[in-house]
Amino acid sequence: MDLSGSTWILGEERDGTIHPVSYELLAWGRGLADALGKPLVCVILGADVLKQAPELVSYGADCVLAAENPALGTFRLDPYARVLGRWVKQHEPDILLAAATTMGRTLMPILAARLGTGLTADCTGLDIDPDDRLLVQTRPAIGGNVMALIKTPRHRPQMATVRPKSKRPLLRNPDRKGDIVECQVNPTDLNSRVARIGFEPDLTAEAPIQDADVVVAGGNGLRTPKRFAAVFDTATALGGAVGASRVAVDRGWTTYAHQVGLSGKSVTPRLYIALGISGSPNHLAGMASSERIVAINKDPEAAIFKVADFGIIGDLSEIMPHLLGRLRDRGGRDG
Repeated sequence: MDLSGSTWILGEERDGTIHPVSYELLAWGRGLADALGKPLVCVILGADVLKQAPELVSYGADCVLAAENPALGTFRLDPYARVLGRWVKQHEPDILLAAATTMGRTLMPILAARLGTGLTADCTGLDIDPDDRLLVQTRPAIGGNVMALIKTPRHRPQMATVRPKSKRPLLRNPDRKGDIVECQVNPTDLNSRVARIGFEPDLTAEAPIQDADVVVAGGNGLRTPKRFAAVFDTATALGGAVGASRVAVDRGWTTYAHQVGLSGKSVTPRLYIALGISGSPNHLAGMASSERIVAINKDPEAAIFKVADFGIIGDLSEIMPHLLGRLRDRGGRDG
């Protein structure tokens, strides 16, 4: 398969399994590759990736380039940058995407510098311009108040990172066919100035809101910390997690761990309830891909209503007592 001009996504292996962010990237890349009429390639490095490569094909890859070596089981910048740099120079892809994870945020800038090309970080949208066939990279700028459209016209590959949970994976198709290529690694590329001496997980942390099926988020429209407490009550009644706008966090109504948006977390729950959130570009970047969005706001012109599936225009101080009462009654009947 000729891979020149193709679209590449960087898959991730963690703890011996393919990380779900890899499937999200395949969803981004599939649309771009189809628009260009070129293959979609997943490149992945790890200690045990070859037997898992067919799953990447099932989620949209036309080809998987895999390097399997015990020395690649833990992400270290030097080996990963050398191996991927060689592959890019050999195959000359047109586009290279990665997730804005610890790995992607660390690796992609170094790789871009070594390849002499550009990089757009934390994109919220990716598309192909039908006129010049360049990658259009969309990201919020100036504190999220404007959306910047960025292109890389003269250098290749066009590189970008996208935030996890910014797109849902494609439906798995076990009947899809694709090529799986084991790539040999030059032993000298595995040398590193960094050695991993151990790992200790933070067992005290709350479950991340990115994993919640239901997120109830509150914003400036709640006005006071006391009213923001209704967000926690509503989330508890629905068995969901608490989210917040940047303003709510800045005012100390809740902690940064709950912040949704470009400067916080990206979430894609089955249900997202926005209470008193106007819908700045910064916030929308973190939740617009939710499956169902319900917004309650007294401003009929609030931007949140443009992405909401259901909207209620009204005063939260009047609506919330009725909403919580109904939810608690429902819980009592179900229990």
